[in-house]
Amino acid sequence: MLFKQQVWLRQKLLVLGSLAVGSLLYLVARVGSLDRLQPICPVESRFGDAHSQAEFPLRALQFKRGLLHEFRKGNSSKEQVRLHDLVQQLPKAIIIGVRKGGTRALLEMLNLHPAVVKASQEIHFFDNDENYAKGIEWYRKKMPFSYPQQITIEKSPAYFITEEVPERIYKMNSSIKLLIIVREPTTRAISDYTQVLEGKERKNKTYYKFEKLAIDPNTCEVNTKYKAVRTSIYTKHLERWLKYFPIEQFHVVDGDRLITEPLPELQLVEKFLNLPPRISQYNLYFNATRGFYCLRFNIIFNKCLAGSKGRIHPEVDPSVITKLRKFFHPFNQKFYQITGRTLNWP
Repeated sequence: MLFKQQVWLRQKLLVLGSLAVGSLLYLVARVGSLDRLQPICPVESRFGDAHSQAEFPLRALQFKRGLLHEFRKGNSSKEQVRLHDLVQQLPKAIIIGVRKGGTRALLEMLNLHPAVVKASQEIHFFDNDENYAKGIEWYRKKMPFSYPQQITIEKSPAYFITEEVPERIYKMNSSIKLLIIVREPTTRAISDYTQVLEGKERKNKTYYKFEKLAIDPNTCEVNTKYKAVRTSIYTKHLERWLKYFPIEQFHVVDGDRLITEPLPELQLVEKFLNLPPRISQYNLYFNATRGFYCLRFNIIFNKCLAGSKGRIHPEVDPSVITKLRKFFHPFNQKFYQITGRTLNWP
């Protein structure tokens, strides 16, 4: 009886082992075929360094997900960093805003590109006096490890509306590329309010209704002292940036379109950053449960944004929405004129 059980067990192990080996061989062959289908990715950019014409294989995308992550956590020696020719580079492009415009989604989607490495956290170097006083080397050390051929991108939405930031960034790099992602101003203001409201509710605190904050009760006009309203006056903030940077160094991303049709927006950013087109529809798939697009890095690794993204907005009095849209309209027209991009806002 015992002998029969041992024979049966060995047979089972052989079958399971064969299945495991077969699955592994399939995955190896599949990943290899995907790499062969993709041409070598020449990183040609005006950001220019000695490596700008080097070839960068798409396979490095999978490699950096593991190796670079370990280096970022500090699980490496100086010798390992040197051997892999890794560096911590200052960003060559920054997503400067706008808060609740889709900055996190944009950063994560751009990270699909094999020539892009993202700073995972908001650094708040240029908008925080205490951090800024620590110096540019402190800022650089906050950047992820990357290959010299890659470009580093960081995002801090507060940069766009903070008065000191344009001059500070200019002093670091006067030719840096600047990305602004915007949404329809009234929708963005309500989204801003919703995030603050959720934070108050988590702490069991009460908060005013959006209508009471957005409309001045004394004049019944739009309350421009309310930060969520001020942030949505995009042209006012952009004019301050234009004192230091030409409009050619800015690219406006349509945050509303990035939600519904992300690929065309990402392709425009690739072109602006002088990156070869590598993000495709394969990398983006709609998640019906979440209600927005998620990311596919390869056949094994997928990623959706945090559950806090895509919060349900509270109902707002339609008359208040109409009043806000009427208020924002002339500012929107000026924004279109300055940037050269017309957006489908009411």
